[in-house]
Amino acid sequence: MKQVVQNYKSGELTVLDVPVPGCKPGGVLVRSAYSLISTGTELMKVSEAGMSMVGKARSRPDQVAKVMQSVATNGVPATYRKVMGKLDSYTPLGYSLCGVVEQVGAGIDEVKVGDLVACAGNEHALHAELNWVPKNLYAPVPDGLAPRHAAFGTVGSIAMQGVRQGEPQLGEVALVIGLGLIGQLVVQLLAASGVRVVGADPDPVRCELAERLGAAACGDPASAAVEAAVAELTGGHGVDQVYLAAGGSSNQPVELAARLCRDRGRVVDIGKCRLDLPWNAYYEKELDVRFSRSYGPGRYDPSYELEGRDYPIGYVRWTERRNLACFLDLVARGRVDVEPLVSHIADFDDAVETYQRLKDGDLKAVAVLFRYPEHTGDAAEAQAPAVTVPAVAVSTKSMKRSPARAAKSPVRLAFVGAGNYATSMLLPHLAQRDGVELSTVVTTTALSAANAKRKFGFAEATTDLDAVLGDKSIDAVFVVTRHSSHAELTRQALLAGKTVFVEKPLALTEDELTGVLAAVEESGNDRLQVGFNRRFAPLLQEARKRFGARTGPASLRYLVNAGRLAHGSWYLQQGTEGSRFAGEGGHFIDTASWLLEADPVSVYAVATSGNEDLQVVLRYPDGSTATISYVTTGAPGFPKETLDLVADGKVLRLDDFVRASLYFEKSTAGRKRWVSSRLPKARDKGQNTELAAFIRAVRTGGPMPVPLESLVATTAATLAVQAGLAGGAPVTLARTR
Repeated sequence: MKQVVQNYKSGELTVLDVPVPGCKPGGVLVRSAYSLISTGTELMKVSEAGMSMVGKARSRPDQVAKVMQSVATNGVPATYRKVMGKLDSYTPLGYSLCGVVEQVGAGIDEVKVGDLVACAGNEHALHAELNWVPKNLYAPVPDGLAPRHAAFGTVGSIAMQGVRQGEPQLGEVALVIGLGLIGQLVVQLLAASGVRVVGADPDPVRCELAERLGAAACGDPASAAVEAAVAELTGGHGVDQVYLAAGGSSNQPVELAARLCRDRGRVVDIGKCRLDLPWNAYYEKELDVRFSRSYGPGRYDPSYELEGRDYPIGYVRWTERRNLACFLDLVARGRVDVEPLVSHIADFDDAVETYQRLKDGDLKAVAVLFRYPEHTGDAAEAQAPAVTVPAVAVSTKSMKRSPARAAKSPVRLAFVGAGNYATSMLLPHLAQRDGVELSTVVTTTALSAANAKRKFGFAEATTDLDAVLGDKSIDAVFVVTRHSSHAELTRQALLAGKTVFVEKPLALTEDELTGVLAAVEESGNDRLQVGFNRRFAPLLQEARKRFGARTGPASLRYLVNAGRLAHGSWYLQQGTEGSRFAGEGGHFIDTASWLLEADPVSVYAVATSGNEDLQVVLRYPDGSTATISYVTTGAPGFPKETLDLVADGKVLRLDDFVRASLYFEKSTAGRKRWVSSRLPKARDKGQNTELAAFIRAVRTGGPMPVPLESLVATTAATLAVQAGLAGGAPVTLARTR
């Protein structure tokens, strides 16, 4: 198996192949789904490892004292060998994760293989694919809690123990100094306890986040804002307790605590900060200084942690394990929200790069998670099952092919639906195309059908769908209605023997998709096209042609600045019409798959609080990845769609279908860049080219513009986004060919 390790002497970080730990009695073997990087404790360790020997000594005077004691006891040569041997060895990183029980040791009966558990301990909850965890350092994950959220269990327990040490009471006011990961959790726990909270941190982004998560006010500790907020909330008396969740060498936190705490208030040290207590200030107020020891009672006690001996609840109410279970329960019930704290999710294989980016400051983060490889984490994905479709449903060996039409015979079309998209993006192209006859338009209201007939020259307008499906003279049916009706109308048209063009999405649920494919199998009619038009955009087609064939895996980034919907839009009716991404996301997945020339094999999705913005990561068989950022909170003046494709020393850039660029290594001709020679008169997202290809297929009886297998794969991947959001883990897609 693989594990993240560090050489403290050289500072080297690596993902190392190590043996799988045995499943000893009194614990369980856990396969990791997500592990959390402590951006405080772990980064401090990583930074120290990169220091010189003198720097290491200055940062750890406690260890220097031990070395000097060893010199006095064992002499210089022996101590040197001992110290260098310890420094020049790999040490583990990590102490908070969520995973699936793979094996149960003797003496364990409260969990079973396949259960999801949160694990703690800097010797047992490591950044590794498999960990053995003793019984008092794991807790079952409540039903419905996403694995990535359960991975916060250990740091949540640290914050919880700190709050317990402060003994907050309803109506009190607290000051939290340091709004990193632990500080943000302390803020939420205090707010959930009925305490009003003031936060102090020099980072305005962290201050704003803490206010969103429940703090009454936050500000830079060097400004007057924090002191003013404390004075207002306490009537000038000062806060009841202060929580030191800051790190570093500055003595400012303890000085600020003394200045803003009330007489006989409590100061709780959670983080590792400098504690040169100003004697007069602490003496005059008789401040109660307390320390919080990690996850709670039981920490550092081998009989509790390793031997599984619990403390009687009547004497020790909140132990390490009980704190862990309590925190998971609060998150599961929505009393604590950890999703806004997730700044970045990295693949476990990218661990070294992620640590380096954090160390260098390129990645600014409150919390970072490692996501473990799918091929070793099938059990962890049990809460997000694979999206599957019947393999037989996409077999094309026995499908009936439409006969070729006479060259001069017009293709007769019927439209089901005549809304804004149909009348603005499809019908204007078809109405002007030679060899096409607009036969019948079907709508639910007579007026809209009549308007379409008048404007585009349909021969007939009706509200009778059955009459259209029974008309053998009609060659193809366009389904351009609201999303909730697409699958059923497509199914009926296929069974009627029609060639079908359905606007996206093809289906909103797995059952709907299965129903469409059952109709294909039953009728032998696979003549289906979904309106994924972007792959037909002339500018993008030219850019892909210039990019050429790939020799290695690619990385694709697709930013969709979707914007907010107008109040009253039917797109907001998610109960009936599906989510926005379910309705529109197929466009972007199809474009990515077309550029990468494959269907995705897995989908991972994560959303911001409120599910307003989505990040969707697609993996492909050759190792390529595509990341689709679907955002609604961006500036409206920014382009809607920007795309970058990177592979083989080349970068393709598409700017909202009005400009394309290709950067590549210098050739013998000396050129290093291609830019589209002229801007198009208007954005061309490919609808006209797509329609031409569809009409040609109907006329000739040839293959449809996009293979059915690809349409199914794109639809399944789109549906998997919602499953991934619900399960908090990657979703494996069934192969359709």
